[in-house]
Amino acid sequence: MKRYLGIAAAAVLLGAGPALADGQLHIYNWGDYTNPALLEKFTAETGIEVTLDDYDSNETMLAKVRAGNSGYDVVVPTDYIVKVMIDDGLLAETRPDQMANFKNVEPLWADPPFDPGRHYSVPWQWGTTAFAVDTAIYSGDINTWAILFDPPDELKGKINMQPSQDEVFNAALRYMGKPLCNSNPEDLKAMYDMLVNAKQYWRTMDYGMIDTMVAGDTAASHGWNGAAMRTRLQRPTVQYAYPKEGFPVWMDNVVVLADAPNMENAKILQNFLMDPENAALISDYAKYANAIAGSGAFMPPEFAEAPEIKMPEWAEPLGEFTLVCDQSVVERYSQLWTNLLK
Repeated sequence: MKRYLGIAAAAVLLGAGPALADGQLHIYNWGDYTNPALLEKFTAETGIEVTLDDYDSNETMLAKVRAGNSGYDVVVPTDYIVKVMIDDGLLAETRPDQMANFKNVEPLWADPPFDPGRHYSVPWQWGTTAFAVDTAIYSGDINTWAILFDPPDELKGKINMQPSQDEVFNAALRYMGKPLCNSNPEDLKAMYDMLVNAKQYWRTMDYGMIDTMVAGDTAASHGWNGAAMRTRLQRPTVQYAYPKEGFPVWMDNVVVLADAPNMENAKILQNFLMDPENAALISDYAKYANAIAGSGAFMPPEFAEAPEIKMPEWAEPLGEFTLVCDQSVVERYSQLWTNLLK
């Protein structure tokens, strides 16, 4: 997928009004995650041509960037991948903390553990990963990972799982009450055996929660809270779960590659996205929360109260950022994942 548009000029970075600029910007972002209206706004205010390509996972993006000469300026990694990319020297230190619009970043997100001080990244959106259930098919308690790994009869054969090694393994380990980034052979064998048994009840392994649930092809789907909201808006009986065993909290972030062909234009983009009106356009499309104070004034009032956005108080302590595992653990996970997919 590609779109051709424009983006803000250097005057924006300094806090001045919009101005036209020359050049290009090449963005690589998750699929179905960028509001066309946001890009149209760039075009209306600027004169830089922008291309947008998409990917389906952090791993896909990271592999392309590590190969070198990707041609991209900007990518949108999840929190733990930001740290990996910083440690590997893949990102430019653009100092968003010194940009004019950094004052709009909510304090909670201004100094994250994956990028202390925000020297490299600006917030895109944040959310949680769990699953949604069609309550017209199953009306019991859904706030447990058992829905995916030991499902009730009503959901057997009607479940979609994300095709993500980390998401599936971390969910399974949480359900079992075992540590994440686990290297214990007994724990890993028990996890693998459980997943092999659960797999018989999965209809598909796909990132497309929305299409499959709206069509009624699946009745439960592993996925992100924003996708669950977009599904519910089309199929009102869909409900998002907050598993009592715990669940991931994540934040996707806009970063600039160290070999970006259009470095200055990429910095301008980072500043542009920290404007409340622009952040609201991002959230209004994909249905995830952002970290920019004041953006709510530009969004529908019901957004903040949506059950997929406003987490129940009892669930708040259960969310946690994903850990970066040691390479030995990653390699063992990869072996198990390859076998699970056979």
